Amino acid sequence: MQLKNSQSGFGLFGMADDIAVQRGIAEFQAGRPVLIEAPGERLAAFPVDGLTQTDCEAFRALCAPAEVGLVVTARRARVIGFDAPTPVLVPLSGKDTSDAIWSIAAGLDGKPRAQMQPAGDAAAQAVVLAKLAQRLPALLVADAGTLAADVRAQMITVKADAVARFSTRIVDTLEIVSEARIPLEDGVSARFCVFRDAVGASPVAIIVGEPDFAAPVAVRVHSACLTGDVFGSRRCDCGAQLKLAIAQLSESGGGVVLYLEQEGRGLGLANKMRAYELQDGGLDTMDANMMLGFDDDERDYGVAARMLRMIGAKRVLLLTDNPGKLEALSEGGVDIAARVPLHTRINPENRRYLATKAARAGHWLEGMLEAAKPGRDAIKSPAE
Repeated sequence: MQLKNSQSGFGLFGMADDIAVQRGIAEFQAGRPVLIEAPGERLAAFPVDGLTQTDCEAFRALCAPAEVGLVVTARRARVIGFDAPTPVLVPLSGKDTSDAIWSIAAGLDGKPRAQMQPAGDAAAQAVVLAKLAQRLPALLVADAGTLAADVRAQMITVKADAVARFSTRIVDTLEIVSEARIPLEDGVSARFCVFRDAVGASPVAIIVGEPDFAAPVAVRVHSACLTGDVFGSRRCDCGAQLKLAIAQLSESGGGVVLYLEQEGRGLGLANKMRAYELQDGGLDTMDANMMLGFDDDERDYGVAARMLRMIGAKRVLLLTDNPGKLEALSEGGVDIAARVPLHTRINPENRRYLATKAARAGHWLEGMLEAAKPGRDAIKSPAE
């Protein structure tokens, strides 16, 4: 689906505001600052993700004499002792090193600072842009009013309201770009239907067997998990769920797996590894995500609803243990005829993870947890 705006004059390039947002995402991914504009404010914003001391000093020099601050999400602000409904501006001194800034943004020892205050809309949308770039949602910011004209000319300028609109419309840019037959293990026949959106994500609809789309279709909505799906990680049950879902769909005559690029509950692979490191220090999966400034689950299932509509699956039997997924898809217009449990076996390494999902996110896992009492290490995951 090509985004167009007859008033922009860009034709095939799409709408000017969308172009700016896409280029802003690319700049953040490349580790370069971006100008964010909102009524009454213009900020230079620079991701903290990957920040070095050299970067820190260069950004300060770029923005001088304007003072540099740190923007963190409301989730992260609460961790360091400041309660606000919006992202928060944390004042910095010229003596704050890159390590000190990282500690405030994502460290276990982050502490509140005097004069912390709610950030403006430009800073809030800079956080959204950072998330779209799959960077940590924390940024160095400074008033861009004193930037030299030649510096401003080199920087991408993005309107805050354009980021807000773009983030809600990405799903509408989804299109089918290719498909092919792929034979799977155990003689399972499948067709891979690849989609693409305006920021380059490539979710896949894996059509197993020959499902009857005139009847309710069995569907598994699966978020990509490199560690579990590919390498058989024992920290989660993702790989086991994927294998079990494909086996069940094949045995029942066919169905669909929607494979979404939402690694680590939507955080992205790098931030998922950071969350794992925090879990190794004692936090559970939800608290680790929030320690980094994310919501406990950043996934958006609007893309799944649109994919189902595009492949003609009008009524589904949803393979899931996640009530949030069921609710989100229903709100997205998916007609769910029934829910099918997808219980795998528990191993000692993922027991705590699954218990957290059951206790704190309400996942329907009681039967699994009851069947796998501590000490029964003989119980193994099908992924092993």
